[in-house]
This record gives sequence, structure tokens and C-alpha cells, in this order.
Amino acid sequence: MHQNPLQHVTVLYLEFICLHASVSSTLTTRNIPLKQVFLLLLLLRGHRRRRRRCVLLAGGNHHHHLPTPSAPYDRLKGPAAAAAAAAPAAAAADSRTSDNSVDRMTWRPQYRSSKFRHVFGKAATKENCYDGVPITRNVQDNNFCAVNPRFLAVITECAGGGAFLVLPLHHTGKVDPHHPRVSGHRGNVLDIKWNPFDDCCIASASEDTTVKVWEIPSHGLLKNLTASLKELQGHSRRVSLIEWHPTANNILFSTGYDYQIMIWNLDCSEQVIKNPVRTISHHTDVVLSMSFNADCSLLASSCKDRKIRLMEPRSGNLLQEANCKTHKANKVLILSNLKKLVTCGASRWNERQIALWDQDDMSVPLLTENLDGSSGALFPFYDPDTHMLYLAGKGDGNIRYYEISSEKPYIQFLTEYRSNTPQKGMGVMPKRGLDVSSCEVFRFYKLVTIKSLIEPLSMIVPRRSESYQEDIYPMTPGNKPALTAEEWLSGINKDPVLMSLKPGSQIVESNSEISKGLGNQRDIRRSQSRPGMLQLAYIQDQLGTKDSTEDSSHADGDRSQLSVSNGEELALFSPPRTENEMLLKFHKQQEEIRRLRELLNQRDVRIKQLELEIKNVKNSSQSQG
Repeated sequence: MHQNPLQHVTVLYLEFICLHASVSSTLTTRNIPLKQVFLLLLLLRGHRRRRRRCVLLAGGNHHHHLPTPSAPYDRLKGPAAAAAAAAPAAAAADSRTSDNSVDRMTWRPQYRSSKFRHVFGKAATKENCYDGVPITRNVQDNNFCAVNPRFLAVITECAGGGAFLVLPLHHTGKVDPHHPRVSGHRGNVLDIKWNPFDDCCIASASEDTTVKVWEIPSHGLLKNLTASLKELQGHSRRVSLIEWHPTANNILFSTGYDYQIMIWNLDCSEQVIKNPVRTISHHTDVVLSMSFNADCSLLASSCKDRKIRLMEPRSGNLLQEANCKTHKANKVLILSNLKKLVTCGASRWNERQIALWDQDDMSVPLLTENLDGSSGALFPFYDPDTHMLYLAGKGDGNIRYYEISSEKPYIQFLTEYRSNTPQKGMGVMPKRGLDVSSCEVFRFYKLVTIKSLIEPLSMIVPRRSESYQEDIYPMTPGNKPALTAEEWLSGINKDPVLMSLKPGSQIVESNSEISKGLGNQRDIRRSQSRPGMLQLAYIQDQLGTKDSTEDSSHADGDRSQLSVSNGEELALFSPPRTENEMLLKFHKQQEEIRRLRELLNQRDVRIKQLELEIKNVKNSSQSQG
């Protein structure tokens, strides 16, 4: 006969009481000292409690509590008395089960299946790090680093003015101390951001109250860059933060210690722009962070006055304002696909804390969670494709990551990456620059000041299959703008233009449109889908030659120049006549060495593929024979 869990537990308990009573009576009839009997009963009582605890933990429903005798002496009166005492307790347990009472065992974790539960962090080897970088010692709570699929930019320590370093992404290893820098500011550089639609365009904010936009040559810097493409003059005090518009072309946001947020339109012919298109003046103290939703119809900001504001950026209207006395927010991030906001800050007792807010009602947070008692600022990073939230603390060596959902409990802790080296800031690679062959879903560039090191850190989903994983790589925003600056300023909103990360898919190119927006003040350079083609593109521009693989589509053209086995023009191998040509050939050799290393690293995979193809051909031939 099938018994429910409560009946089964009750029977086990009654059997144990009978055994307990019989043992005590046997011991007393055999003239065993009463003291020893008492000690043995205490041991049995402890065993009973441990057994009841184990049964509770193993049971399916923790609402089914074990019955307890009404008096400690009832269990010594025999099985009948024990059963009579247990019956009312069993009935009370049934009534508690039917009653909607609060769960007492709140410590039990609520697990939820997730394909990202086993994501792990993989730090790059020393050969693939950037060593010898003089990282800035500024105490501003910024990341001081910006990355795209072609370049890595980092703010450096320098005397007299401000500067930052721009390195080709494949230029790993020891960095030359005299490497050329971008050094056009008169004060320290506080923030840098790459244009999301042009991998050769970067903006910088400085203590000299200006924002400057720079064009980086596609091959990298060969000498110090001091002439900017645009200069924005409008702030009265130092500029601390800048952000590019996520969907519109040539729209830049800036904020500074004058408590104002300014919106700039770069689609003009002037080199110096003094008047922003919009100024937002709702803040009463320094703005600590800015964030946009997917189409930039909403702008969220956190301020030193402990208030979180949600605004419409074009009109500057204040939509909502949150002032939570128990949560002091430093950073804010809009989770646009979930219509929520996440803030990082401190609790009333100065513990580091995160809070989740409803975008439509910011009167109280949906939940708050205390992390630890450290004092370093928390930097939140959100991946809308995987719904994962990463938290990296300034001065910490660990990175926590969570999965966010639109339903309770909203935030699910996944795991934590730990290391012994503290980070000063973090650069983040856009999704179009990730390595999909290794199931990489996020990549940080960790600034380690104590070692003068920049360490790439990949977040990887462990998968056995080497094929493209479509479930972890949905369509993602590409490098093509959805709007022009005039269209967005006129009131039009559009979602980002999406692209696929699948190898062989069409890569969106946008430099031709961007060059029109900037008044044709620079050469049009074709956007490369792989960072490794940088040096080759520059050689083609400087020497006026073309790759033989691209010339195959123009077979009727001039074929006077011969090609060699690696696909390059024979004219490229003529002896260098100037120092510039020698530098170009040096970079070309570095690129060839990098390609050979990639081929060597992939040789095992290629061998397995060929062996599998041979096996398939043999099987097909045998089946046909």
C-alpha cells in the first residue's frame, strides 16, 4: 500500500519511540547504574534529533514536520501512549500543510536551469597580453580603456597635458615605451570612447573642459597625433564622461563637473563646435554615469546627489526620478530588452549593493542585494543577447556574473571569476569582435596597474561541438547606423541594425556613410571584418597596389605585375628606399608571422576535419560499390 511522506515519517518515528522505551526498561531491570542509563538516553535523544533532521532534509516537501510528543516522559510509557501522543501532532502537521503559511526554510536556494550556468573566465597568456603600458593613476571612477575589433585605446600617465595610447589589437607583448600617442589635450584625459560605427574614430574628454574627436590611421599610429578632427567647446568645467549614440550617426553625449549633459551633432563642416544641440540641466551635482535604451529614446543618469533620473534626451524632459534613502547609486544601466534598470552603489551601512528598478515605476526598487563590504566602485556590464550582467569592482580581482529575467526572482547568481590581480578599469569588446569558434560570449580587457599590464579575459560557454552555436549568438547590433543625426534630432527612433556573427555572413560596412557625415575631411577607408588585415590595408594605400585575391574579380584589368605564392604583389618585395617603406615591410612581416601562428594553432582541428572527410568519402564509395 502506498503511503504519503507524512505517514511514512510518522511510522518511522513511532518505531523509534518503541525501541527507545524498550531499551530503557531493559537497562533498568538488569541493575545497570541509573547514571549510565541517563547518559545513554541522552545519546539516543541526540540521535533521534539528528535522524529527524535528516528525514526532513531528504523529504520532498519541507512543510511536513515530524510529530513531537506532548511531554518528554510519554515516550517511556510504551507504544500505545506514544501513538496516542503522536496522533494530535500529526493532525496539526496536516493542518499546517493545508494552511498558506510562510516557508520557514528560507535558506533553501531556488535553482533554475540556464545555459550560462557554467560560463567560465579564461585569461589570456602572457604572450597575448599588453605589457609595459603606463596606465593612468587618475582616481576618477571610469574604465580608462576602450576597445573595438581593430584597436585598443588606454589612457596613460604623462607629464604636461593628457594623452592616451592606441594599439592595433594584434600588437600584443611588450609595448615600446616610446610608442606614439594621441596627445592633443592640455589637461588630463578622463574618458575615451570609440565610435560604434567607425573603428578609426575615437572621442576623448579632458580636464581642459573640451571634448575632441580623433581619426586614427587604419594601420595605427606611426607618430604622435596632436591635430584633432573635431573640438567641442561648451563645458565650463572639466568633462568627465562621454557616450556615443547607439543608433544615430555622429551624435555624442558629454557631461562634466558643471552638472550639465550636452548633446553634440558632429554633422557639420566646422572643426570647432561651440554650441551643443541640447543641454540638460536637471542635475544638482556631478553626473556619475549615463546609459541609454536600445533606440536612445530614454536616457538614465546617476548623480552624486544620490538620485536616479530617467529623461527623454531630445527634449530634455524629466520622466522619472528615484531617491532611495537606503541605496546610494553610483552607476546606472538600462536593461532595454527587459524594461528595467540596474544600479550599483552602497547600502545604508556602506556595503556594496545592487538594485533593480522597474522602468515604469521607480518609486521603490524591485529588489536590492548586498554583496560585500569593500569600498571600490562597482562597474556593471550588460549583454542583452544573453541577459547576463557582469559586476567588476575597482580594486577587486573577481568578476561576478548574473542572469537577469523579467520574472521573479529577477536576478540569478551564476558564478564568479577570481584572480589575484586587482583591476583599475575594464574595456569591453563589442560582440562583432568575439571569437565565436571558442563560444566566447563576452571579453574584458583588464587594466592591472601594479604590473603595467592589460590582460584580455574571455567569458566562454563550455560546448563540445565546434560548430556555430546559434542559441548563444542571436542577431546583434552591428557597425551600421540606423539613423542620421538629423533624423534622430527630428524625433525619429529606430532600433539598431542587426547582424549575424556566423562565419561567412555579410559584415556590415559603414565608413562611406560616416565620411559623408563628417564633411569628407578624411579619406574613406573600407572597414575590415578582421583586425589582422590592418597592416595589409595600409600598405595597399601607401604603395598603390592591390591584393591579387581582390584583383581576381577584375580579370580584364592590367596584369603586368606578377603575384607570388602568398597572394601578394611582387612589387612589395622590392628593396625599401626610405625609412617609411622599411617600417611598412616590418609591419607586413609581423602580419605574416601572426597568420602563420594562427595556422599552426589550427592544425590539429584541420587534420581532424580532413580525416573525417576522407572517412566519409571512403564510406560513400564502399556503399556505392
